[in-house]
Amino acid sequence: MLTKYYDQTMPEVEQELKTSLKTGLSKQEAKRRLEEYGPNSLAAKKKRSLFMKFIDQFKDFMIIVLIVAAILSGVVAQEWTDAAIIMIVVLINAILGVVQEAKSEAAIDALKEMSTPVAHVRRDGEVLQVPSTEIVPGDVVLLEAGDVVPADMRLGLAASLKIEESALTGESVPVEKSTDIPEGDDIALGDRVNMAYSNTNVTYGRGEGIVTATGMNTEVGKIATMLNEADETDTPLKQNLNQLGKTLTIMILAICVIVFIVGIFTKQGSEPMNKLMIDMFLVAVSLAVAAIPEGLPAIVTIILALGTQTMAKHKAIVRKLPAVETLGATDIICSDKTGTLTQNRMTVEKIYYDATVHSDNEEINQDNPALLSMILANDTKIENGGNLLGDPTETALIQYAFDKKVDVQKLLSQDTRLQEVPFDSERKLMSTVNKYQDGKFFVAVKGAPDELLKRVTSIEINGQISPITQEQREEILATNQDLAENALRVLGLAYKVIDKLYDEPATDNVEQDLIFAGLVGMIDPERPEAKAAVLEAKNAGIRTIMITGDHQVTAAAIASRLGILNPGDNDGVLTGAELDKLSDDYFIKHVADYSVYARVSPEHKVRIVKAWQANEKIVAMTGDGVNDAPSLKQADIGIGMGITGTEVSKGAADMVLADDNFATIVEAIKQGRKVFANIQKAILYLMSCNVGEVLTVFMMTMLGWDILAPVQLLWINLVTDTLPAIALGVEPVEDGIMKKKPRGRNSNFFSGGVAGSIIYQGILEGLLVLIAYQFGLHVGPHVGNDALQHGDALTMSFLTLGLIQLFHAINSKFIHKSIFSNKTFTNKWFNKAIIVSAVIMAAVELPFLTKLFNVTELNLSQWLVVLVAGCLMIIIVEVVKFFQRRMNR
Repeated sequence: MLTKYYDQTMPEVEQELKTSLKTGLSKQEAKRRLEEYGPNSLAAKKKRSLFMKFIDQFKDFMIIVLIVAAILSGVVAQEWTDAAIIMIVVLINAILGVVQEAKSEAAIDALKEMSTPVAHVRRDGEVLQVPSTEIVPGDVVLLEAGDVVPADMRLGLAASLKIEESALTGESVPVEKSTDIPEGDDIALGDRVNMAYSNTNVTYGRGEGIVTATGMNTEVGKIATMLNEADETDTPLKQNLNQLGKTLTIMILAICVIVFIVGIFTKQGSEPMNKLMIDMFLVAVSLAVAAIPEGLPAIVTIILALGTQTMAKHKAIVRKLPAVETLGATDIICSDKTGTLTQNRMTVEKIYYDATVHSDNEEINQDNPALLSMILANDTKIENGGNLLGDPTETALIQYAFDKKVDVQKLLSQDTRLQEVPFDSERKLMSTVNKYQDGKFFVAVKGAPDELLKRVTSIEINGQISPITQEQREEILATNQDLAENALRVLGLAYKVIDKLYDEPATDNVEQDLIFAGLVGMIDPERPEAKAAVLEAKNAGIRTIMITGDHQVTAAAIASRLGILNPGDNDGVLTGAELDKLSDDYFIKHVADYSVYARVSPEHKVRIVKAWQANEKIVAMTGDGVNDAPSLKQADIGIGMGITGTEVSKGAADMVLADDNFATIVEAIKQGRKVFANIQKAILYLMSCNVGEVLTVFMMTMLGWDILAPVQLLWINLVTDTLPAIALGVEPVEDGIMKKKPRGRNSNFFSGGVAGSIIYQGILEGLLVLIAYQFGLHVGPHVGNDALQHGDALTMSFLTLGLIQLFHAINSKFIHKSIFSNKTFTNKWFNKAIIVSAVIMAAVELPFLTKLFNVTELNLSQWLVVLVAGCLMIIIVEVVKFFQRRMNR
């Protein structure tokens, strides 16, 4: 069991680590420990070579099926052109996959770049500067404002020390550190006030501590370990394509077996058995190759790539192509609070003075002592241009004064600070003595309300100063409690005016006999658009889960304001400590009971994501800190923040928000749903067309009719399987797409009646082509000439099979809705694709191409049969859709 150094006294820590806070380690011992523990750096996961990443692209089941088909097409059926086209598609798909995922393992590199280059340590009693990589357990490290903590430390000195830990704990306010041992069991990371953690930032004061862990043993190192070990979850798109590949394989094998067996029995005796078996095997393989939509992987990749471009315009940058479609299937958004749902900056929201609570948008007198106290008892630095540097709590006070049109810099120059009593974590107060009017001095005090009231003897209400009563004290404390329960961080404000400066300013003289001025309540406010985005997600059946390092009360209040929790619903909030007490089985069964998680660690975040995934939910995780990286990688889709996010979170994410806007996630989900719908339309179109082709050739073979030549089948595939299918991929978002529930992890491209539509529409295509063939035997100028009649019939079936698929592409624009709508032809790319494909398909009738494609020139009546067959495809499918809609209603 690992030592809990925050539970130990400093002498116990010194004894445990065999060191001394006063002298530190000897140089010889530090060198020995560096050899024992290794450098203070993060171990990188072994990277796969570019070649291995390329090979990985061929492990997809659909790709394997295509490669086998290409081999059979070339070696057995001698269709080398078809085989070459299939292999080119496979290679292009693999190259695109490698390029898109080239940066997917950048997270650990980003973590390493965050390490401190040098640190101040005490060895042999003297302070030295050493590279942070040479720090070892037992070293004594000195910290000052502006430093990055180089390793995990147990603090032995904390002089007004504040450390900003939001990247590790998610808490937006810097933590006030002390040397006290926290009370209680299983103290959360953010509550271990006597510890400082690697890669956090010192914002105020100074401190000293003994290093307790380095490298991969630090808290940030544990995150790196989880990042390396996080499960690589298959996206729904990959699962669906694998399922499609398996379905195709079963169908293809069935076709081969049926054709081979039936052909042997029906043609037995017509030729030697050996030759018959070879001929039927070649026919079976040809049909199997025809059944494979060889352009599907490329078309899916193109649709996804177009989706990434659309999302980029909406400020959502997709790093991995499958993430586009995965977004559309999202059931749960696990969102970090700080910087994602909130603005990651403290803001004044309420001010209590004159015995009344005022909102931040109310006017305030510029001579109000509460306003003066918050400006003067403040260490914020104001840079040129009005940029504020300092503690977020103090900068919020100055920003409030700016908003009230106070000339802060002029005030500070007039009321110059002459003396001060700096903030101390024990008394929780800060005081300044400033030059004031008529040769007097203004003492401004701010700090914890309960500590401040102990030093207050008077109160100012509406400009009148009077002794403070017990009733007034109780009212102030009650107001403080109300503000705190509404997630506000509350500071007390007091002042007094004195005639002369103090000889030795200290808390015993400066912070006595104070006049109570008021309370100020601050909050890290929710993003203005976040509440509307949460509501829109809710209407789309998507649940938002808030995960934060903040305290339970703060988390519940923010969640209520956002609409994630109902007001007063504290049962929906779970702390990290409470989560630790739940078994995995219980938590998986009851994870839906909780919408907010407070005071959580990185391990908790991963556990929350896994629990939802165990309930067959597709989980998106948003985050911006180092602590979010493992859960971003574990989630079905990780969403990093582009502005406030660390390089670690961006490297682990599948998608990065360029504007850190929660509403952008909802827009990206809408685009993801559109992408899935469009891929589904393309699959419906391609698969039903291929079923039509297979049925046509199969029935022609079984009936002993003339069979379409390989060059004709290849031409149909080239013309109809490319431009129209790609054009379906850029169909606009359908109305009401964000009012549907998520389709769920178990859904696939064949869900929602698509499988049935593929079958009946494919059969319909095949029947119409066979009918056109029969018409070809009985209409036209060559009736009576057996050879020419069969040539016309074969040409009509060839053109009908090609053009009927273009008519069917129009059907595929809406899987269930009618195409008789004013929005049917709003997609100009689709319109152009159909026209171009139709012209290319009909071009085989040009005199100089008829011999190449083995076709005859058709007359007007024969062309009329071809066009009527295409129109019947639309009419019959529309009738079926009509009855489907009636039955569903």
